[in-house]
Amino acid sequence: MHEFELINNYFSKISKKNISALNLNDDVFFDKSKGLVISVDTYIIGTHFVNFKSPDLVIKKILRSSISDLICKGVKPKFYFISGSGNKETFSKKNLSKISNSLKKEQKKYGLNLCGGDTTFSNKLSFTFTSLGYSKKIVYRNKACLNDNIYVTGDLGDSFIGLQILKNKINLNKETANFFTNKYYQPELQIRLCNHLSKFANTSIDISDGLFDDLKKMINKQNISFQLNEDEIPISSHLSNLISIKKFKKRKIVSNGDDYQILFTANKNKDRIIKKISKNTGVKITKIGKIISGKNKSIVIDAKGKQIEPNNKGYVHQF
Repeated sequence: MHEFELINNYFSKISKKNISALNLNDDVFFDKSKGLVISVDTYIIGTHFVNFKSPDLVIKKILRSSISDLICKGVKPKFYFISGSGNKETFSKKNLSKISNSLKKEQKKYGLNLCGGDTTFSNKLSFTFTSLGYSKKIVYRNKACLNDNIYVTGDLGDSFIGLQILKNKINLNKETANFFTNKYYQPELQIRLCNHLSKFANTSIDISDGLFDDLKKMINKQNISFQLNEDEIPISSHLSNLISIKKFKKRKIVSNGDDYQILFTANKNKDRIIKKISKNTGVKITKIGKIISGKNKSIVIDAKGKQIEPNNKGYVHQF
């Protein structure tokens, strides 16, 4: 089963009476009356990270990807809980020291506090993070409107290249390789948008599984489609150069996830305020397409004006 089939078939029904669960169709729990927002994520070696040679970097990636679920809802993360399963090798004193120091730096960077968790012995290394923040409102999924513009923050695709380097599938010079692997381990979170996102976004999601897949998830309960302009999808100069040299297809590179940028839609009359907030916060925001009628198929328009169906699959859990 696909992970969402699993949720819909076995767990959605037992959450129906709890409106704060959002039908298990969003990445957060939101109790509006209490202003409480919670997200839970699990990360397993070999699935979510290649190895544990750099525990300080792995834990950074895990923490950032966890709090990204709140940030893309317009909520500042405040507290987190961490549960870890490991053995004497993975939870050695040296590794634990690196993990602790790394988390301390991340707490200072994002204004977080560790509140608790759990530790268990296992030969399969895994971490579960619970992130918590306070807000009386969030930006939901499935609230896009026809003719909304589609926007994304930052650049896409660098993290995927970093992962391919770590898997030894791409060989680059050390300086260039370090740029991409750093983007994989330390995604740039747009926390400066938290106080502004609800001013203009109709619906939002973070890009964890891939641009096309996450866009589909963001509007999955609505009878609408999307049209993206491939040329407008933002990428770094490093990736642009690599695509040119290696003859990669841009739409394939940007559709593999691990970017943790904010993907959102907004009414076209919000374009001016979005540009102003982008300038004031220093957060790069790019318009990449628009929401179209569900009578039409979702499409990507390439550089030559050709319409292509977005069939590039991002990351999917299969059971």
